[in-house]
Amino acid sequence: DSESESELEPPDAARPASQEASEQRPSTEQEDRPSLEDKDLSLWEPEIQTPRAAGRRRCHTDCLEAPLSSAFGCLGWAVGAHPWFFLLAAMMLTAALGSGLIYLPKDKEEDLEQQYTPIGGPAKAERRFVQAHFTTNDSYRFSAARRSTEVSFASILVVANAASLLEEDTFTEVSRLDDAVQSVSVEEVNGTQIPYTQVCAKYKNVCVPPNPLLNAWQQNRTLDLRNVTFPIFDYEDHPIYLGGFFGGNALGKRMGRNQLLLQTKALRLLYYLKTERLEDKLRSKQWLAHFLNQFNNIKNGLNLKNIKVVHFTSLSRQLEFEATSKTVIPLFHLAYVLIILFKKFLAFWFSLFFLFTNSLIFAIYSFLFAIYFGFICFFFTGIGVDDMFIMISAWQKTSLMEGIRERMSHVYSKVAVSITITTVTNILAFYTGVMSSFRLCMFLPQPVRR
Repeated sequence: DSESESELEPPDAARPASQEASEQRPSTEQEDRPSLEDKDLSLWEPEIQTPRAAGRRRCHTDCLEAPLSSAFGCLGWAVGAHPWFFLLAAMMLTAALGSGLIYLPKDKEEDLEQQYTPIGGPAKAERRFVQAHFTTNDSYRFSAARRSTEVSFASILVVANAASLLEEDTFTEVSRLDDAVQSVSVEEVNGTQIPYTQVCAKYKNVCVPPNPLLNAWQQNRTLDLRNVTFPIFDYEDHPIYLGGFFGGNALGKRMGRNQLLLQTKALRLLYYLKTERLEDKLRSKQWLAHFLNQFNNIKNGLNLKNIKVVHFTSLSRQLEFEATSKTVIPLFHLAYVLIILFKKFLAFWFSLFFLFTNSLIFAIYSFLFAIYFGFICFFFTGIGVDDMFIMISAWQKTSLMEGIRERMSHVYSKVAVSITITTVTNILAFYTGVMSSFRLCMFLPQPVRR
């Protein structure tokens, strides 16, 4: 058997060359490699052979940033070499593109409903349906309940100094106040007068009374105010609803479906105006504006002793918006000036005479341009304030031993790409606001994005 086994073994010469080579390899790899006896066979996993790091292909993610940075570096070199050319070109381009702002309507009336409601909203379509089937006539048959839009009105709240308004002396002062308000008239541009009777909403050719109980008392001064029932008062067999005109009530015994009105602390005077036609709407607005200007004089001239009065109109909210914008805009200009001065201080502190001179001229030009064209131009000019600080920071990191052209090239190559990206996002944000159904959203994306 041993002889047969030896005969089956191949001679050394007949062994493959690969096997001999494997036997002649140095045993360093085998010595370093742990043996199977030293490993836990249940946890041992074969090693995965990975290609060498030198043979890997790197994925370049700056395929767009690198050429843009290089191009902006060339632009910065050109700006440093020819500063006045680029400064004048920027000023002329700003003036040419900004000249279109003169066509913006400056004195156009701001409609709050138009600004804060969607253009094609379903609520407006439903309102048009209601207006087509429930018509109104402000000149002959006015009804506040049938109105589908906000009417023009002047509201006066009268509060008694005593415990109750249901006194003859107090009602006398309220009647004097009502007569003074209805005697207000405004003069048009051509010199004609617009009295209250011309702009008031009417029912059967008579102005709608501002307060039904006051109107009944004015017609009959012998009316006993201590026998008034609430919320409905029967006056000469005509029911009068008092629910929305009196407040701070003290009720007494029940009289049918109503109760006796013992005391009331406040009453309301509502002066409805016509708004059905455009001409009537403009006249009503003029009368309301004149009423707001003259109300304090009217109140002081009456020398009211028994009552206190406050007023509110349908124009008050819009006028408050306009007044707020007029008071806030100067503060924005002041903040912009402070930012510019801070920038000049940084530029002077680091001896940046070149940057100081050019940016000072551009800042003064932009500020005058903003004052001339108003808040919109100032708003668009102020967008780049943060980019100004980024460029100053990049300028401070450049070497003082280099020339202006080299330093400007470094600045542009470092920050111009990020500034371009933010500018593109600004454009997209404003375009999104313009395409929105809300007109106010045209100016909202910029501060929201910040």
